[in-house]
Formats: sequence, C-alpha cells, structure tokens
Amino acid sequence: MAARPNAALAQIHQQIMWSRLIAVVEEQAQTMLRTAFSTSVREAGDLSAGVFDRHGRMLAQAVTGTPGHVNSMANAVKYFLDVYPLAGMKPGDHYITNDPWLTSGHLHDITVVTPSFYRGEAVGLFANTIHVVDIGGLGMGPDGRQVFEEGLSIPIMPLAREGRMNEDLLRLVRANVREPLQVEGDIYACAACNDEGSRRLIEMMDEFEIANLDRLGDSIIEASREAALERIRALPAGTYRNTLTMDGYDKPLVLDAALTIADNGIHVDFDGTSPASSYGINVVLNYCLAYTAFGVKCLVAPDVPNNAGSLAPITVAAPEGCVLNANRPWPVAARHTVGQMLPDVVAGCLHQAIAGGVPAEGASSLWNPQIFGGGSLVDEVEEGTDTNALPLFSTVIFHCGGTGARPAKDGLSATSFPSGVRTIPVEATESIAPVVFYRREFRDGSGGPGKFRGGLGQIIEIGGADANPVALLCNFERVKNPARGRNGGGAGAPGTVTLRSGRPIRPKGRQTVPPRDAMCLHLPGGGGFGDPRARDPERVRDDVLDGLISAEQARSDYGVAIDASGWLDLAETARLRNR
Repeated sequence: MAARPNAALAQIHQQIMWSRLIAVVEEQAQTMLRTAFSTSVREAGDLSAGVFDRHGRMLAQAVTGTPGHVNSMANAVKYFLDVYPLAGMKPGDHYITNDPWLTSGHLHDITVVTPSFYRGEAVGLFANTIHVVDIGGLGMGPDGRQVFEEGLSIPIMPLAREGRMNEDLLRLVRANVREPLQVEGDIYACAACNDEGSRRLIEMMDEFEIANLDRLGDSIIEASREAALERIRALPAGTYRNTLTMDGYDKPLVLDAALTIADNGIHVDFDGTSPASSYGINVVLNYCLAYTAFGVKCLVAPDVPNNAGSLAPITVAAPEGCVLNANRPWPVAARHTVGQMLPDVVAGCLHQAIAGGVPAEGASSLWNPQIFGGGSLVDEVEEGTDTNALPLFSTVIFHCGGTGARPAKDGLSATSFPSGVRTIPVEATESIAPVVFYRREFRDGSGGPGKFRGGLGQIIEIGGADANPVALLCNFERVKNPARGRNGGGAGAPGTVTLRSGRPIRPKGRQTVPPRDAMCLHLPGGGGFGDPRARDPERVRDDVLDGLISAEQARSDYGVAIDASGWLDLAETARLRNR
C-alpha cells in the first residue's frame, strides 16, 4: 500500500532535516580548518567533527575528516557522559581528553565535547577530534616502551565552564609541549568549531520548528541501521578468513581475521593476531574497531551515511593483549602504522564474498615522520657548531604511497587511503619549520602490474634548512612486505628509506639526518588487479609515454613491446604474449 500523503510528506521533511544536519556538522569541521593553528589540522585535515544525541549516539559526521578519528569518536562521547552527565552540563561548557583508550588511540589526538542547548534545554552534543602537532614526551614515534613516555595525558575534564577557559589546564599544556602556541591555538579552535556547530543547529531547529533532536535522531539511526543490514544481507552468509604480514618494529606482525556475515550484521574476529609489540605501534580496541568498520562500510555500504545506526551492525573482537587490543599502559604513539592496515585485512576477507572482487592492497599506512630540530635533539652536528643556535621546532608531514588497483580501474597514485588525511603542501611545511624539500615526485614503476595497474608511490627528499641536522621519528611500513595484488596482479614496489649520502636508516624509530644530508623516502606502490598480460597494450604504451612505467617493465611485466620512438610493436607484443 502506498504511503498516505501526510506520511510521505513527513518522510520528505525528515530527509531534508537529516541533510541539513550533515551540512551543520560540515560547517563545524570547516570552522576547525579555518581557525586551527597547526598544519596537521588546517592543511592536512587530520580531524573529525560530529553531532550526537542526548544519549551520546552519533547522528551525523562531517565529510571532512578521517575515519580513524570519527569512528573512534563515535564511541568516545559516551565516556564523557559517564564522567559528566548531561544533566549537570551548562551552556558554555566544554570537556576534553586525549586518553588513547577512550578516544582515537594515541596522546596526539585531542577530543573536545560540548553540550548544545535550545531554549534552556540540553538537546545534544557536538564533538571533534584533532591531531595536535606535539604533545610532549618522546614524540609521535614508536620508541616509547610505555604510554607514560609518549607525552602529556589529559583525563576527561572541563576545558571550559560556562564560557570560562580552564587556564590551569592550558598552562599545564603549554609547559609540556614543544609548540605551545600551535597546540593551545588548536585547542581553542576545538571549542570554536563546536560552538559554531551548536549555533548552526539552533538555527536549524528554529527553522524547522522542532524542540529537540529525539525524533529525528531515532529516525536517522533506525533508517541507517536497516540500510546497512540490507546491504549485509545481500552478501553470501559465512565466515571468510585472511591474514596480512606487516614489517613490525623489531619483528614481523601477523594480522589474522575471520569475518562472519550473518543476517544481524558482520563480525570480525582477530583471534590469532600477533601479541602486542614492546614498541609504540600498538592499537587500542576503539581504534581497531574504527578502521575495521571503515573497511567494511567502504565495500559493503558506502552509500549509507556514517552514524551510530550504520556502525551498529559491525562488531569486532580482538584478544586482550594482542597488537590490536593493547592494554594500558603499553605504548601506542604510532598506532596508525598498524591500524591503517586493517581495511586491507578486511578487504581480503570480503574479496571472497563480493562478486567481482575488491581492490588490491595499497600502501595504506601513512608515512608521516615527526621532524624535530634543536641542539639537544640531534645526534650528529659538525665540529664547531653552536648547538644552542640551532632552531628549536617540531613539525609533522603527511604522505602516502599508491592505492591498490580496483576490479575495473587502476589504483590512485600518492593517495591517502584509508586515512583520508591530505598531503600537507611543501610550501606550508617550509613556511613554518626550517626544513627543505629537495625532491617530491611520482615513483615511476612502483605500481603493481596487472590488467589494472596499482597506484604509484612517490619519492621525497627532505633535510634541514641551512644544512642543519634534524631528528626524525619514523613510522614506515611496507618496506619488507609490499602490497599484494589480486586475481593474478603483481605486488606493488616496497618502500625504501635511506639518506641522500647513501647511508641506510631504519624505517622505524628515532633517526638523525646529519648536516648537509637529506632523508630519501621511496614510498610503496599499490598492488595490481588481474593478469598483467590482459592489460590493453595501448594503455601500457600510454603508461610508458607518461613515464609511469619503463619500456623494460612494459616488456617484462606486460608482454608489450615499445620501440625507441614510443610506437607499439604489435608483432613483437603478440610474440611476447603467446610464448
């Protein structure tokens, strides 16, 4: 039976309000980008923003942001409400924490939660998570052996009470970080962006003449949950397994997944995964759930809005004490190194269940070294150098290799997936820190061969300005275990890390770039999809002419002959492919 006109109109009205709510949180996120001090937020967009109902359920998230932040934040708000119930909050209140086990997995991520009031009544909450450029301690590297070494820990506490900032907390933050102006400025931006979200929400409620978000919130969550379940139920039920071997810090790590599809949802069990590392690459369960759920949603229900409803059918289990469910106080500063590989693990399971297959593995884990300068921070200086005169600074850069080829398209080159963090422009980094980029370009030939080619990595050379030494905190994956192809596609090129002088350096841990030298990063490529000999020879020729692969690779990997003039030799190609 067709819906009654009034019922149909009500559904349209609900959809309009839902779309408007998404616009509200996008404005919230854009306010953060416009007011943040650090390049990690304003340039890279390493943030998330969302609106929650009175029970702490996420109703909408901004498109701008990262899944590691937003999906962790989806669970985090309830912890704030456990400590500070909504009934005791007042207008102008803001609450803050960077507890890794309650939010997004390491101390560099700060979450701020703010109640929103309409006509004197608390109607919901706004929350955001950002990555600050520094939080003290050893920095964002894997060298710490306990979380206590990794920086300043802020328990859930007030950032502001009735509009008055907690100056005691801000003094404590300034005293413990290397970039106090940037960090404090970003914290103020967190409060500003939540205030803007609240202002936009009040305008929306006035416009639509609603007194609270209860009915709209219930509708959003139920519709999203049912839409996600509909996509899940369209898949063949069963349990699908996949393992992925990572470089690790001092020894390889194995991520072992069993993904079960049932009528009530998808459950991913990581039993069999390696124990927690002694170094700071461990993942907390909240962050494990965040990237696992993101991997599932990308492949199963990408068109369903991300909120508490669509996330509810996706559940995760990981043995306590494994690298994906580390106990406090195990070190977690570089948790993204492992966590961002989880969508590849999930994809390997779903490849067995989704008709046509799923993308090949990609570089996946960000290559984002934290870079320090200053006399006491570097190990190698030229004789006679006044180390006290070296500039003191801390900055972080975000870069990524290639994504895996898709079942019907090539992979994307130098693209941040699954993190979604944008590359910080070279000019932005050089303008705020005394470093120099000597080279940044595509890494030719790094994409895995296949009917559809993997995305290319990139080559980056960076060193200290004025020939000064700099210290690095490295978190580089896919050096020993490159991205695997699918359906006969080849692996992407592994990453390499050296100094321009030729001296090798370790892919993880604290390093020093000596004076007049530079760090050379060759980022990994994505895996290929399908038999390389099935790739259209014309496309192979175009890849050669575009400088994406060499003529030698065209011949050896694809069986395509390109002469010195760039012409396709059809007779030789036929011979190569038929032998």
